[in-house]
Amino acid sequence: MTSTTVPTGIRDAVQDIFASINLPLRYCINFWDTDQLQVSGAKTDAAPSLTLQFRHPGVLRAILLKRDPLVLADAYLNGFFEISGKLEALILLFRQMSRFQLQPARQLRTWLEALTLPPLPETSSPETSPSSAPPSETDRQAIQHHYDVGNAFYRLWLDSHLVYSCAHFEHPEMSLDEAQMAKLDLICRKLRLQPGETLLDVGCGWGALLRWAVTHYGVQGYGITLSDEQLAFNRQQIEAQGLGERLQIELRDYRDLPQAPTFDKAVSVGMIEHVGKKNYPIYFDRIRASLKPGGLFLNHGITATREWDGSSIGERFINRYIFPNGELTRLSTTLTAAEDNGWEVVDVDGWRPHYAKTLRHWAANLERVLERATDLVGDRETLFWRIYLIGSALAFENNDMGIYQALLRPQTDPEWTLPLTRNGWLC
Repeated sequence: MTSTTVPTGIRDAVQDIFASINLPLRYCINFWDTDQLQVSGAKTDAAPSLTLQFRHPGVLRAILLKRDPLVLADAYLNGFFEISGKLEALILLFRQMSRFQLQPARQLRTWLEALTLPPLPETSSPETSPSSAPPSETDRQAIQHHYDVGNAFYRLWLDSHLVYSCAHFEHPEMSLDEAQMAKLDLICRKLRLQPGETLLDVGCGWGALLRWAVTHYGVQGYGITLSDEQLAFNRQQIEAQGLGERLQIELRDYRDLPQAPTFDKAVSVGMIEHVGKKNYPIYFDRIRASLKPGGLFLNHGITATREWDGSSIGERFINRYIFPNGELTRLSTTLTAAEDNGWEVVDVDGWRPHYAKTLRHWAANLERVLERATDLVGDRETLFWRIYLIGSALAFENNDMGIYQALLRPQTDPEWTLPLTRNGWLC
C-alpha cells in the first residue's frame, strides 16, 4: 500500500471518461488509498454495476500513458488490480473507452501528472515472441494452450456431449444439449452420409460429431486433433462404447493428411479460425486431395465483419490470454480461397444468432460453477474465460463476428449428384 494521492487533473479526467459512457451502468473506482470515485454513465444513477480496485498507482500511470485496456488485464494477473461486479459492464466499458478523447490541453496535463505516479514493479509479461518452430509445431502449441486446460474444466460448462462449437437452435426454448444434437444431425444430413462411407473430421475436438455419425449414420469415422487431452478422451470413449472397429482418432496435423483419395466425406467444425489466412491454400488443398470423387466437404467456421489485423482489444485479449495465433477473416476471403483451391461452393448457411445464444448458455453455465472452475484452473484464469465468453457473445450480437457453414464439392467432379433444392439435401 502506498500513500501516493491521485492528482487532481487525473481524477477529473477519470470522472469525465466514465461520465461520458452512454450506457445504463454505474462504476465505483477505488484507488490504492482510501480515495473512491463513483460515476454514473450518461443513462443511469443506479447502484454500481462494476467496481474497479487500483491496488498500485502504477496501474493508473500505465493505462493513462499507454491508453491500452490490456494494461488492466496484466495488472490483474499480477495482483495490482481487482474487478468485481458485472463483467459485461467491464467489456462495454472497454469498447467505449477507446472512443473517448480528452481535449489536447487536458490530455497533456493528464499525461504529465501520470508521469509523477510511481511505475509498476517489473513483472513477467504474457506477450509471446515469434516462434522459430515449424508451423505444425507452433499450431500444436497453440491448440494445447487452449484445449489442454483440462477436460474436467470444459465438462463444467459445455453440454453433455462436450461440443465446443456453435449449436443450432431450431426454436428459442431448445436446451443447449438439444441444440447441439440438432447441429450434429444437421451436419450429417448436409453431407448426405450413407452407411459404409468414410468420414474425415479435421479438428475433431472431443469427438461428438464422429460418434454421432458412426452410431446414427453407420459411417466409418476418422478424426484428427492436436490436443493430447482430447485424444485421450476420444480413445476412452471409443473403448467404452465399443467403437474401435468403426472410429479412429489420431494426433495429426491437417498438413499430414493422406494425399490420395481416402475419404467419402469431410467436415471441419471450428478449425479454420486457427489455420490462418496464409495457410488457407494448403488447408483446402490437403482436404480436397484426401477426398474421393463425388465427395463433399462441410466447412464450419467463425468469420469477422472486418478482417482481423491484431489491433483490436478483442483480438489482442484472445490471442494473448485465450487462444494464441487465432485469425478471423471475412466470409468472402474464405470462400475465395476455397474456390482458388479447387472447390465449388454448393451452399452457405449463416448461424450468427445461434452462436450468440450458444455463448450465453456457456457463460451462464460457467457462472453456476464458478467455485468448481476456480478450484480447477484458478480464479484469475476463470475470470478471463468468463470475459472471453461474454465478450464473444456481445461480438456476435453486435455483428462484429459471424459464423457460416459452407458446403463444398470438388470442381473436378463433372456430374451434379446432389438434389436440386436445399430441402432435398436435408431430408
